[in-house]
Order: sequence, then C-alpha cells, then structure tokens
Amino acid sequence: MSSTGRGYERHKTDYYVTPANVVGAFIKRFEEKVLEFNPRWKYLDPCCGGDQNNPATYVEVLKDHLGPEGKITGIDIRTDSRSDVQGDFLTMDLKQNRPDVIISNPPFYLAEEFIVHSLNQVSEGGLVIMLLRLNFFGSQKRRIFFENNMPKYCFIHHRRISFTGGPTDSIEYAHFVFQKNDKGLQTQNDSCKIYLI
Repeated sequence: MSSTGRGYERHKTDYYVTPANVVGAFIKRFEEKVLEFNPRWKYLDPCCGGDQNNPATYVEVLKDHLGPEGKITGIDIRTDSRSDVQGDFLTMDLKQNRPDVIISNPPFYLAEEFIVHSLNQVSEGGLVIMLLRLNFFGSQKRRIFFENNMPKYCFIHHRRISFTGGPTDSIEYAHFVFQKNDKGLQTQNDSCKIYLI
C-alpha cells in the first residue's frame, strides 16, 4: 500500500511499493473489458509513493502507457516521495481542476476515506480506481458504505501479489473501480461486474 497517514507516526510503515507488472496487467485488462485510458484525461495518484530507490509506480506506468500527451499528477504526504505535490490529499479540494481518473493503492486503514474523498473530487463520469484487499468487500462496518457506493467493476488479481520482492502477500487483491454519476457519488445499486486478471 502506498503512503499516507495524516501526520501519522506510522506512515512510513504503511508504505509498500506496488509492482509495476500488477498495474500494467490491470490497465491491459481494463482496456480489454471496459474502455481505453484516454491521454487527454487528467490522472491523479493521491498517495503515489516512490522514494530514492523506487518509482512512483502508478505515475510511471501511466506515463509509459499514455505517452507524452498524458497528464499525470502524484500527491503524497511523505517528504521523501517522488510526488509532484506534497500534502494530505484527504484535506485537499481539487474542484477547480478536477481529475478524470483517480487511481492509487491507498493505505488499507484509510481506504474508505480515500474512496469517498476521491468520488467528491473527480469529474462527473470520472473513475476512482483503488487497489485493495479483496476482503474489503467484507465487514459489517462497510455494509452501508457499499449500499451507497458499490464499485461498477472489480478486477481480481488471481495471483497473490508480493509488495516486498519476496514471498507473496497471504491475501488476494483487486482493483475496485467506482464511477461518479450526476447524482453526486457512485451509482447506488448492488451490481458489480467482476473480471479476473
């Protein structure tokens, strides 16, 4: 999971590098099944990570994929990240320059906050894409959240992911894709298309 943690002593321990091949596999499958990422859209990773030894994965993969026309911005709270903007995304108001796509691997313990704030910030019809543990669907606590904010698509990674370069994590992950509608946030329904990567 990428980094954020509002003034949090624990923010460094919440930083894990997202493998580029995982992001690339998602983009390929998403474009096969849903639509192509448009180079004219504005893209934002609100907790992009990266440091002196590692790239900001989503930013770098999107730059490679979209080419020179691509408009990709990275935000991160960590001072050592490779972000374009340093700050706490959860306190930012981007309504004067809304991104069309917000895509990230947020800290799991703040995932719901990241999704809600992203849906408030993204353009109408825009996409919010978050890499999360598949068990994010679980929990009684998030039932009301999902009743109002069911993702439109869920791309499940059938192979477990290693965020350390060593053994894989013991949990399955998925890219959850939400789409903002003209009523404010996500379409309120209980259907979600599932795809395997």
